[in-house]
Amino acid sequence: MSRQIRPLLFLILVCGLLTSTLQPTTSTAESEGKGQALIVGSIGSPSLLNPYFSADASSAQVESLLFNGLVKFDEKLNPVPDLADRWEVSKDGYSWTFHLKRGILFHDGEELTSEDVVFSYNIPRRPGYTGPRGSDFEKIKDIRVVDRYTLNITLKEPYAPFLSTCVYAILPAHLLKQVPAEKLAEHPFSTKSPVGTGPYRFERWKDGQFVQLSAFPSYFDGVPQIQKLYFRIIPDQNAQLIQLHSGGIDVMGVPATDLAVGKLFEKQGKIKLHSSPTLSYTYIGYNLNHPFFQDTRVRQALTHALDREQIVNIVLEGEGQVAHTHGSPLSWAYAAHAPKFPYDPKKARELLAQAGWNDTDGDGVLDKDGEKFSFVLQTNQGNKMREMVAQIVQEQWAQIGVEVKPRLMEWSAFINDYVETKKFDAVMLGWSLGIDPDPTAIWHSKEAEKGLNFVSFKNKEIDRLLEANTREMDREKRKRILIQLQERLAQEQPYTFLYYANSIMAYPVNLEGVFNHPAGGFYKIQHWRYH
Repeated sequence: MSRQIRPLLFLILVCGLLTSTLQPTTSTAESEGKGQALIVGSIGSPSLLNPYFSADASSAQVESLLFNGLVKFDEKLNPVPDLADRWEVSKDGYSWTFHLKRGILFHDGEELTSEDVVFSYNIPRRPGYTGPRGSDFEKIKDIRVVDRYTLNITLKEPYAPFLSTCVYAILPAHLLKQVPAEKLAEHPFSTKSPVGTGPYRFERWKDGQFVQLSAFPSYFDGVPQIQKLYFRIIPDQNAQLIQLHSGGIDVMGVPATDLAVGKLFEKQGKIKLHSSPTLSYTYIGYNLNHPFFQDTRVRQALTHALDREQIVNIVLEGEGQVAHTHGSPLSWAYAAHAPKFPYDPKKARELLAQAGWNDTDGDGVLDKDGEKFSFVLQTNQGNKMREMVAQIVQEQWAQIGVEVKPRLMEWSAFINDYVETKKFDAVMLGWSLGIDPDPTAIWHSKEAEKGLNFVSFKNKEIDRLLEANTREMDREKRKRILIQLQERLAQEQPYTFLYYANSIMAYPVNLEGVFNHPAGGFYKIQHWRYH
């Protein structure tokens, strides 16, 4: 038995006696009868249950079961109807007309109409709105009801990714239209009684402990087979694994660092594991305002000096693949032939020498103009994979004469005090990519001051390609633009793109119908069932 597995199993044996005091929802689920309920382990408690105001993953996973959008994306990431039956877009890309499916009911029995869509998509556009979704709706010029089941949206300019905006939840106008925009977040609807059209309806929520949902018997896309769904809040992943072993939870995400434990549970017949690629990658981002990183050759050298295949094999237990550019291999617009910088320490040293970095005093650390190539690499504490990667990076960069000092920080302080203020040398972080492959928010120079482009990357050609990408309505032409964009980003290496990690989920052995969507969530959960 490996050293990594033994401590956790010891905890499982010790804590098994405590299970009954730790599972306020498990006894409830068991009283429903196994096969009628499913308990999901969640790291955090939702902040609120209104997608126009929440911005955390714990809220989003519950909201995805309560609400629907006009459009959803299938397993191949193609847009398909959800609440909408069909849509048309004008040749110039300015006008979108949506036709709704008829007879769709909210959880309170009221029928969905185009008025609900107009109300919902106007929430981020209303005076007084303070939520995080304003920029997602800023392209809308006008939205109006055509008839009970038809609406028209006019844009300020052609915007190719617009359908990705149309995944946002449709809320009931009859319950909320009189509520001022600035009051919506604190309204009881968002905290105690959300009403949507989704496969599950809200039952109760005990903050910090659990959220309980029940199947909606009038769901338009098929009544869920599993009658009760519980999100059990367990902030510690080791504690989640203990509860998974004891039956306190049925479903959880298993970190790659605990995969050996998960496989042991699977061998014991307690769970089954499902591994699948996701729309996310991990990277090392360089502060391009720092003089060390302004030479492209230096950034290319740092990537050459890392054995990323080794990182995937050791840290991810092989559950992933090396990343080479921004974008996902799952996307319809992925640059599979983007420039690559394979592990080559010799090439790395040559590039650094060309950039003026040499070990002139023989101490093993490169220097230039009297300054040592020494800097701090910051990342968040509590993420086992990133902590392991930081150690490997430190060792491998030291072999080419670059001294890096890993620094682990509490998440909020790391983001608020260093990343957002640009007070860092280099950071290790990850992106969960949108279903639409538009990367404007991350790479456009206009986002370098206060936006997501916190590494301060500025490139006029990249800006031009980003702008052309959102205006091009022909998908094949847009694909060529996006591939060219990704190839340029790969060449520039503003990040060292590290890896795409698979999502590893644990499920009950007798649960059928599960499919892990690349974007996560509970894809077609109404078809999940026990056998």
